[in-house]
Amino acid sequence: MHKLVIVGTCAFDEIESPFGKTGKILGGAGTFIGLAASNFDVDQAIVSVVGSDFPEEYIDLLKSRGINMEGLEVVKDGKTFFWKGRYHNDLNSRDTLITELNTLADFNPIVPEAYKDAEIVMLGNLHPLVQLSVLDQMNKKPKLAILDTMNFWMDSALEDLKKVIAKVDVITINDEEARQLSGEYSLVTAAQKISAMGPRFVVIKKGEHGALLFEDDKVFFAPALPLEEVFDPTGAGDTFAGGFAGYLTSTGDLSFENMKRAIIHGSNLASFCVEKFGTERMQNLKPEEIEKRLLKFKALTQFNLDL
Repeated sequence: MHKLVIVGTCAFDEIESPFGKTGKILGGAGTFIGLAASNFDVDQAIVSVVGSDFPEEYIDLLKSRGINMEGLEVVKDGKTFFWKGRYHNDLNSRDTLITELNTLADFNPIVPEAYKDAEIVMLGNLHPLVQLSVLDQMNKKPKLAILDTMNFWMDSALEDLKKVIAKVDVITINDEEARQLSGEYSLVTAAQKISAMGPRFVVIKKGEHGALLFEDDKVFFAPALPLEEVFDPTGAGDTFAGGFAGYLTSTGDLSFENMKRAIIHGSNLASFCVEKFGTERMQNLKPEEIEKRLLKFKALTQFNLDL
């Protein structure tokens, strides 16, 4: 079984949307990535930090999905990272109401010894120096290092971010962030400029409009599945990344053709994530549901054309 290391937040979220509101619930990039990747045959570990207020039942939940939690630091008398947000009616835009870094402010990730030889490393959205420190702890260069980042780090830590980008093989960002990072409006040109910074593959997420995969002059587009109901987009991008990384880890095939399949698997899992608040849908996902929806993706994109 191939190994996957995930670095990312295990956190509390509180969400308001047109469909209702929650109290503090389980969230965090590391959590969503791990839950998505757990749908594949992988040996994975989450590297993160929480406070003593983080319920043991949440840790047990992640362990029950086959996720190694040795890399989770629990800070005694510390408080767990907390984010509260309100989504607008279109669910594409949101307001951040509260962000409390808490234990995340001094996070020093420690990769468990047994995972320092992992083939794939998934660097969830964190400070670039934290992401770099994880890469530095690996016994050898991973076969694939995947980076997820956001405009906040482009605004506040651009030089550090560029150092990480130079060391990874895949970067996943949304279209707005790709334009900001590259200074280009055309996503094709933006992908070329970002690839020149280091990554072999560039994945540009377009939310409800799908995702693009670039390698040199090759381009692949995966649509998003049209859904009847979207309750909560929180964690959808992380779920996409977890499905993408989990599938690649399980297959061990890092070709462009297999990257295409990984994009579809990531998009498929993200389509489930948005159907309930927080991680609720991902906690109870069944293999037959995943397969049934994969067939919908296939039908959505398959056609015969006589040329």
